[in-house]
Amino acid sequence: MKIRKNDTVLVIAGKDRGKKGKIHRVYHESNKALVEGVNMVKRHMRPKPSVRQTGIVEKESPIQASNLMLVCPKCSRPCRVGHRLLDDKTTVRVCRQCGETID
Repeated sequence: MKIRKNDTVLVIAGKDRGKKGKIHRVYHESNKALVEGVNMVKRHMRPKPSVRQTGIVEKESPIQASNLMLVCPKCSRPCRVGHRLLDDKTTVRVCRQCGETID
């Protein structure tokens, strides 16, 4: 996947199209990501001693990574992600719009 934790992403498809958010967690096995404030769902939580909030709770749900586009920290625009091999044989992510490294 071309997105990682703490990246800022833009939702390009679905009910939350146009929203920006920060990635909290990436699920590689299902190709999904948990984005702050995006894809909110309501869950009914039963009262338990370990659960601090009960009743109807609104929380984020994972969203498909194909519906997300990385926002470049340099040019502040949504961009496609490329990869570049540096001289010390490490691979870095590169913004296709401005050519700057993202990592």
